[in-house]
Amino acid sequence: MYYKFSGFTQKLTGSAPTAAYSPQGLRPGVPAESPAMIFATPTKVVSEAGSMVEYLGANRVPDLQRLFQTSDGIPIHLKRGVPDRLLYRTTMALTVGGALYCLVALYFAAQPRNK
Repeated sequence: MYYKFSGFTQKLTGSAPTAAYSPQGLRPGVPAESPAMIFATPTKVVSEAGSMVEYLGANRVPDLQRLFQTSDGIPIHLKRGVPDRLLYRTTMALTVGGALYCLVALYFAAQPRNK
């Protein structure tokens, strides 16, 4: 005997061999016509200028490459001078301060409560 899951009773019911071997909810065969494309039209209109793009500022990449690729013994994260030093020192101070704060909080959490 062949069984098939009934969507109506939510139980297994007896069925014919052809119904048991075809997946429920799927019809055999290929659809007659293909579905319409959802995004068939372009979302942006191509300008008449072609692929030419206008940038608002000057290209600073070659200058920065020249600055960062010089071998002068300064670490890469400090190459741009005072702003980099301030950012580095602030980051280190916050890291050390946060680690100390976590250790103090862990110490207080480990102490028993006085009642």
